[in-house]
Amino acid sequence: MSGKLEFGDFAPQYTRADTSKIVVVPVPFDGTSTYMKGADKGPEAILRASPNLEFYDIETDYEVFTEGIYTDSPVKRFVKPEPMIEAVRQRMAGHIKNGKFVVVLGGEHSVSVGVIQAQAGANKDLTVLQLDAHSDLRDEYDGSRYNHACVMARAKEICPIVQVGIRSMDAGEKKNMDKSRVFFAYNICDGQSREWIDKCVGLLAENVYITIDLDVFDPSTLPATGTPEPGGMGWYDVMALMKEVFRARNVVGLAVG
Repeated sequence: MSGKLEFGDFAPQYTRADTSKIVVVPVPFDGTSTYMKGADKGPEAILRASPNLEFYDIETDYEVFTEGIYTDSPVKRFVKPEPMIEAVRQRMAGHIKNGKFVVVLGGEHSVSVGVIQAQAGANKDLTVLQLDAHSDLRDEYDGSRYNHACVMARAKEICPIVQVGIRSMDAGEKKNMDKSRVFFAYNICDGQSREWIDKCVGLLAENVYITIDLDVFDPSTLPATGTPEPGGMGWYDVMALMKEVFRARNVVGLAVG
């Protein structure tokens, strides 16, 4: 990322590191992607586009930026996932200690491992809620236990997980999957019922960390991902789930990548 970019285009009193309640952490990492590259360009692209957004939210009748949104410097670029994960964990731990709600902008999905480590260290009774096209439950892939295809295998070693939107996986991942905590896309995207949302929320602990892989969305909504899969969730499907999770549980942070 070239130079220091900020999320949005807010007056200085809304972007101070000491008073902002929300911190955005860019993590430009694409070291383990196995199909289309470019995820490391995502954080910069989001930040550059963000000043063009309208920051008044119609549904909540609120301007979230008034809580303060500080954009941290990007985490250093790494080639291998292990040092990146440790750098992310350390960065996250500092912000969590200071009481910030941290939003991580990836980067491919392996960036979430360090975030989850830090959140689990700071929050007892934590569940990771994954929104993704892929189960990411391989124990190892392409010679690494920290490949993007292994993220949730590492996460479930740390705390319980719930998976939503899954529609692509290898048969070998079944042994690592608890199907009672998985909401497959073909079961939830028929548009007929939202009962699955209540079931999903009921599986979550009091504290929830949300990791969103953008390929959870149908490619007709968001095609520019590294591994697009047909048949995904729509915008309002995801928003319906998010509203209920935020209403019923304490969301401690989230990552998008």
